[in-house]
Amino acid sequence: MSEQIIALVAGATRGAGRGVAVALGEAGATVYVTGRSGGGRRSEMDRPETVEETAELVTAAGGRGIPVVVDHLEREQVRALVERIDAEQGRLDVLVNDIWGGELLTDWNAKVWEHSLDDGMRILRLAVDTHIITSHYALPLLVRRPGGLVVEMTDGTAEYNADHYRISLFYDLAKVSVNRLGYAQARELAPFGATAVSLTPGWLRSELMLEHFGVTEENWRDALEKEPHFAISETPLFVGRAVAALATDPERARWNGQSLSSGGLAQVYGFTDVDGSRPDAWRYIVEVQDAGRPADVTGYR
Repeated sequence: MSEQIIALVAGATRGAGRGVAVALGEAGATVYVTGRSGGGRRSEMDRPETVEETAELVTAAGGRGIPVVVDHLEREQVRALVERIDAEQGRLDVLVNDIWGGELLTDWNAKVWEHSLDDGMRILRLAVDTHIITSHYALPLLVRRPGGLVVEMTDGTAEYNADHYRISLFYDLAKVSVNRLGYAQARELAPFGATAVSLTPGWLRSELMLEHFGVTEENWRDALEKEPHFAISETPLFVGRAVAALATDPERARWNGQSLSSGGLAQVYGFTDVDGSRPDAWRYIVEVQDAGRPADVTGYR
């Protein structure tokens, strides 16, 4: 796209969504960043990050960040968001469905009959319903012109998730479903000249993960004492640059319907993480971590 990209990153308060928004900002895009934490209120995650902060980072990176507080389970809020984008921009080039927020609801080692059913069903609503609702309202604007891009953000490639149980039934189902959303939307969008994919980061150094290990981005390697395989981890900006590479690739339709990873796309497009490396996490996870080999990222980043 030679003209400025107009993007909506749904679920951009923190983590991968924030990284995607900032990377699109690096590409000079106008980015509507949404989430439930903003306007002086916090979501059930009860974390300090806000959509306003993300928007400021987008603008600082070279784009234009526009924060909008939206609960993507609330249809009228999503409808109003898309109507606003239409009124202000007249088009939408990129939709990134990154809404999640189920980390604190997941009881990782509980069987389905042991897990809180209310929490489990809310995980699915947060992970799947939000994406469908957002696409329902946003895609008519996106397909108004050919060349649009939809990115469904998940955890794990379709190939990996097909053969690996993701610790919890609810988490497993949520992430597999989002892979399939990318595939299904690709079939519906292709006749309109648009592209849809699913995309996974590797082991993400999100705000929550850094906090879990008691480290910061500056000293994240200290976490290797607790978890040596964390050496393959990546910043949220890495997967963000994967989205930016897709959004600026005039031949992006070649990826339509595919399940992609940040590390895999880095090998194709040549972008790097902030430290100049290209961590190929999912290849590492299969060949080193899951294979029971000692942590060694040589040849993987």
